[in-house]
Amino acid sequence: MIRAAARYAPGAVLVAVPLLLAVLGPLLAGPAGPRAVSFSAGPDHWLGTDFTGRDAWRQVLLGGRSVVLVALGATLLAYLVALPVGLAAALTRRTWLEEALMRPLDVLIAVPSLLLVLLVAAAFAPGPAGLTALVGLAAVPEAARVVHAAAAEVASRPAVEALRMQGESWWRTAVGYVARSLRRTLAADAGIRLTGALYLVATAAFLGVGVQPDTSDWAVMVDRNRTGLFLQPWAVVVPALLVAALSTGVNLLFDTALQRGGHRKGARR
Repeated sequence: MIRAAARYAPGAVLVAVPLLLAVLGPLLAGPAGPRAVSFSAGPDHWLGTDFTGRDAWRQVLLGGRSVVLVALGATLLAYLVALPVGLAAALTRRTWLEEALMRPLDVLIAVPSLLLVLLVAAAFAPGPAGLTALVGLAAVPEAARVVHAAAAEVASRPAVEALRMQGESWWRTAVGYVARSLRRTLAADAGIRLTGALYLVATAAFLGVGVQPDTSDWAVMVDRNRTGLFLQPWAVVVPALLVAALSTGVNLLFDTALQRGGHRKGARR
């Protein structure tokens, strides 16, 4: 048991630090003090100050919630749309319906996600909720293709044909059997999807999409403070490391869980 927990420890630590800062940071930030200029860490400013003289540590405490919540919400939204679309395309016996569901997604995949977000944002200027929707929908085509490819293999099994012959409902066949068989595939893809969402959210915020130029946001901190990187590096390095730690930690956790699941499956055989 202890050995199993130790395998999860590196990923758990990497995920826990940015998540705790994102959730508890605004509660610990306290009131904003007077603005000052400090190029080095000290008792008054643990990480120095940012480009406007605000305490960089306080900005780190305030800046995680937007990045983390938008990325998590976008990943969840992507699967809420991609899962039923991919399952419907894989389980239908009508070729025209499968083509109608999947071919438009192929067209969207040809458009870079960031370009798609920027084009829509230029027209509608989304806030955090709009940015969540944009990033989530931009991830739908690739996620739906993964679901469709994996579900098509499961749908060809004799068990699915037997369920159809017994008159089982589409819901029980698709969700009760096919979707449950995709758990390992979806778990592996979820880490990639969340990493992509973090990258897209951070890049969009870096470019000023969905956030105000002076908002407390890790990606905005990297953007606005990068010109003073050699004078005051902590206001850039710390938020960048937090985003990287969350992305790396999530993938480590999923990889560890998948490896353990594979070992258990092999042991049963």
